[in-house]
Amino acid sequence: MPELSLPTVRVRRSFLDAMAEFRGEGRGDPADTSMIGSELRDFGHRWSSPDGFSTYVDWLRSQVREDSPRPDGHVPSTTLWWVEDDDYLGRLAIRHRLTPGLLEYGGHIGYDVRPSARRRGYATAMLRAALPVARGLGIESALVTCDVTNVASRKVIEANGGVLEDQRGDKWRFWLPTS
Repeated sequence: MPELSLPTVRVRRSFLDAMAEFRGEGRGDPADTSMIGSELRDFGHRWSSPDGFSTYVDWLRSQVREDSPRPDGHVPSTTLWWVEDDDYLGRLAIRHRLTPGLLEYGGHIGYDVRPSARRRGYATAMLRAALPVARGLGIESALVTCDVTNVASRKVIEANGGVLEDQRGDKWRFWLPTS
């Protein structure tokens, strides 16, 4: 049964396969501002070596700390992977606080399911499992956004109790209780 896990080198082979699937969708190009997109660009060239992948995993885990180096505008975050045995199925990041930009468009929680694992309920289960983690970080109500054209993501958010606040630009903004 899949579960949330801290990033781990144990799933490296499956992770690499998943990133190839995301690249096949066009993810990672300069216009892709998602977590997956930026990490494909910034770290993808290192993942082929076990040491490079281990360094990436350590970097992800370090992002929970306030004093960790991170790009301007980024806040501390907890990254969790959705895994089953040695299979990487997806990822989720919980931002510990919101900047003005995250309040408008990014939210507290972002998630991705690898293309070959979609339509199995993983995103819904992953988000559900993350809400108590967010609560433990002091987030009483989590903002989760999705593109207005992303019907599947909207259903995931609503299935987890998301209440639509409004639309800003091309994003729907939902608030989810964490308890």
